[in-house]
Amino acid sequence: MDNRPLGVFDSGLGGLTGVKELRRLLPGEDIVYFGDTGRVPYGSRGRDTILQYARQDIAFLLSKNVKYIMAACGTVSSTYPAAEAAKLPVPYLGVVSTAAREAAVATRSRKVGVIGTAATIRSGSYETLLRQLVPGVEIVKRACPMFVPLVENGYFNDGNPVAKLVIEEYLTPVRAAGVDTLILGCTHYPLLKSMIGAFMGPDVALIDPGKAAADALKSMLEDKGLLAQRSEGRAAFYVSDSVDTFAASADVFLGPYRGGSVEQVAIDQF
Repeated sequence: MDNRPLGVFDSGLGGLTGVKELRRLLPGEDIVYFGDTGRVPYGSRGRDTILQYARQDIAFLLSKNVKYIMAACGTVSSTYPAAEAAKLPVPYLGVVSTAAREAAVATRSRKVGVIGTAATIRSGSYETLLRQLVPGVEIVKRACPMFVPLVENGYFNDGNPVAKLVIEEYLTPVRAAGVDTLILGCTHYPLLKSMIGAFMGPDVALIDPGKAAADALKSMLEDKGLLAQRSEGRAAFYVSDSVDTFAASADVFLGPYRGGSVEQVAIDQF
C-alpha cells in the first residue's frame, strides 16, 4: 500500500488524455499533473532543451512526494535517457514503450504507421522498439507538427474543417502505404482520434499512448504493491502559464473525470 500521489507531466494539455485513463482505471489514486503550458510545444525544440525541460518537470513532481512518474509526452519519452530515468528515486514510465508493445500486438500485416512531433520522429525511438518486437516490420513515419497547436487551441471538435484539412495533408501518404496500425505518437493526438480514424478507415487500429501507458502503470502498481488504499482519489493540476485557460480546456479533455485544483508554478525554479 502507498497513498502517495502519482505524478504525470506533459508539455501542455495532451497528457490529460493519460490522466483521464488513470482516473478511470485507478479511482482511488491521487494524481499530480504538471502541464508546461508556458513552453508548449516540446516537439520543435532541440534535444538539450527538451532534456532541460524534462528534468525541471520531474524535479517539480518529486517535490510533491509522488510515488511514480509517468511522462505523458511522446517527445520526452523519446528523448529522456533510460539510464537517467533508472537513477530517479521513484519508478518512471514513458509512453513510447507501452504504445509500441500495443502496436506490435495489434498489427496483422506488419505495416505500422507512426505519427508524432518532429523530435519524436527524428529520435527513431518507436522504430527501434518496433523492429525488436515485430521482425520484418514495415514502418511508415510522419511528423505532424501542426497537430499539437490545433489541440492546444481547441480545434479538435469532431468534423472541424481546419483539423480535417491538416489531417488529410499529413496522413494521405500514411494511408496510401497501407498500414493496418497507426501509433498516435503524442498524447495530444487522441483528441483528434475520431477524425483521424474516419480518414484512415475502420480497418486501421489506432494506438493511444496515454491509454497504453495507463494500463501498464496500473499493472506495475499492482505488481509492486503500491496501490493506494482509498475509495476516491483527488487530482491536482499545475501549469506554467494561465490557470484560467487551462481550467476551461481541462474539463473538456477529462470529461466525466474532470475536477481538481489548478495552480500556476514557476517551473524555471526547479
